[in-house]
Amino acid sequence: MEIYYRNKESISEILRESKSFELDCNIPKDSSLLIKGDNFKGLSFLLQNGYEGKIDLIYIDPPFNTNQDFCMTEDKCQSVSMPKDGKLAYRDKYSLDDYLDFIRKRIVIMHRLLSDEGSLYFHIDTKMGHYCKLIIDEIFGIGNFINDITRIKSNPKNFYRNAYGNEKDVILFYAKIKGKNIWNDITKPLTKEEIKKRYTQQDEKGYYTTIPVHAPGETSNGPTGECWRGMYPPKGRHWRTNPKELDKLDEQGLIEWSSSGNPRIKKYAAEHKGKKIQDIWEFKDPQYPMYPTQKNEEMLKLIIEQSSNRDSIVLDCFAGGGTTLVAAENLQRKWVGIDNSEEAIKTTKLRLKDSKFVEYVL
Repeated sequence: MEIYYRNKESISEILRESKSFELDCNIPKDSSLLIKGDNFKGLSFLLQNGYEGKIDLIYIDPPFNTNQDFCMTEDKCQSVSMPKDGKLAYRDKYSLDDYLDFIRKRIVIMHRLLSDEGSLYFHIDTKMGHYCKLIIDEIFGIGNFINDITRIKSNPKNFYRNAYGNEKDVILFYAKIKGKNIWNDITKPLTKEEIKKRYTQQDEKGYYTTIPVHAPGETSNGPTGECWRGMYPPKGRHWRTNPKELDKLDEQGLIEWSSSGNPRIKKYAAEHKGKKIQDIWEFKDPQYPMYPTQKNEEMLKLIIEQSSNRDSIVLDCFAGGGTTLVAAENLQRKWVGIDNSEEAIKTTKLRLKDSKFVEYVL
């Protein structure tokens, strides 16, 4: 799967250009890094200095090609014409061809930096997301695409235009090698309302519900198809566990018998391990951000907990105000942040003022 645009370079040409940024320096591998400079140069700097295959997680929130200038004043961030006392945070104006080239060159280097257990979370809007997915499919392979996550970013909008309001953007989730990527299976606790709705019965041990002692699928040979308490599983089903284990559950009072002799297994709310996180997330942007387009820190914590370990390195090469880096630091991961904006670096350093890291200016 490929996307074509004017002046598209081959992967070998991009990697050849990357080699021109090899610098003679000793990067401490046990420290977090904050790099000020163009992120193609910064990524190349990492690639040429021992980070190839070392990054377990990359989250990026690149420019969305909105044709806007994002600026800052002392009291707020905005994406409107430059106020008299404002400072430019970053400019987001490209032709489509230039934008695609900008993204693709960086994806090529990021793919090389990821470990075999690594993942990429690419945060983008729906206007550019379709093009960017084709680029990532080409570099990562379409078989390594895992999820298209919808992120509710704001309250409903009522614009005076002939279109639906926009309250979402998307995150494209890829593995370097699908099936080998770190996945910690983080779950979400049930709400009080969900517990009340699902666990409607109560005994001395707490609130519970019941499930059948049998499950779909017949067992042709084996104990789960045998007779238990004078009965066999219904046609097309099998006992959920060995009948000996069912006896133990019954002895522990964990099987409830109806007046007609129908057994069901008790499941208590306190034993619930949490529900699977789905592909629609509600993590709204901060109402008063420290930096333009600053993302929700709880969302970054979820991504980092799900797709990295304590000994992992987390990379954000569009670091902006440093939310990814702050979340990684709080979760005791090493991190690498890259940004070319003076205002972004200032904001990040302010938010990480009590943390230890090494700085580079390229």
